[in-house]
Amino acid sequence: MKRCCEGVGLPRLFKGVGMAAPRRPRFLLVFDFDETIINENSDDSIVRAAPGQALPDHIRQTFREGFYNEYMQRVLAYMGDQGVKVGAFKAVYENIPLAPGVPDLFHFLSKNQELFEIILISDANMFGIECALKAAGFYTLFRKIFSNPSSFDKRGYLTLGPYHSHKCLECPANMCKRKILTEYLAERAQEEVEFERVFYVGDGANDFCPSAALTSADVAFPRQGYPMHRMTQEMEKKQPGAFQATVVPWESAAEVARYLQELLKKKC
Repeated sequence: MKRCCEGVGLPRLFKGVGMAAPRRPRFLLVFDFDETIINENSDDSIVRAAPGQALPDHIRQTFREGFYNEYMQRVLAYMGDQGVKVGAFKAVYENIPLAPGVPDLFHFLSKNQELFEIILISDANMFGIECALKAAGFYTLFRKIFSNPSSFDKRGYLTLGPYHSHKCLECPANMCKRKILTEYLAERAQEEVEFERVFYVGDGANDFCPSAALTSADVAFPRQGYPMHRMTQEMEKKQPGAFQATVVPWESAAEVARYLQELLKKKC
């Protein structure tokens, strides 16, 4: 399975001889949002705010694989035309259920914030993510959130843009999560922040791209039975050992919490 980003690893910072003694172990924990933190695809969820809780065929038929962001721009324009305002969107986002075990995992992380730096990389939108995380009480856990820009224009329409452009042939046109993660690690390295390990929790095909760049020290947590999990299994069959990170599938995020808990016990 040759990929456009093959061979592009994730940068790390290593302390040299004579430099300050290492701090306590510090890990980077990366989350996806849709069907990882929440138990639904939030782009599908907001259709509940549309008239009749459905989209007309002429909108749905414009979807093209790899261009979901553009499709959602049309969906939001339609919903704006139908008079759907900020309050209706906010209510939907605030009531999307969390994935199984996520409260357990986040409560564990809140008690160990000095050990984990937590970021979120999502192909959803900033407004929806902020609404959902604030309603759940976990927004402040995240040092940084990377998602597609969204805002309400003068008409009161929710507008959406692409996050960036990239050259990865495997990812949606508007976002390559590997590019975002690579740039984030390089930025933190310049700030002399060292991560002993990277943990990546996701579910989708666009989560496979960044997780395939992890090292043997790192851990990928794919949601069991979802595309990211299937793609790791396929890579292992076709190229044994090519996927370097330890793979720990999960059905409940409480399993992720238990894995991290055991890791911390071994470190003590």
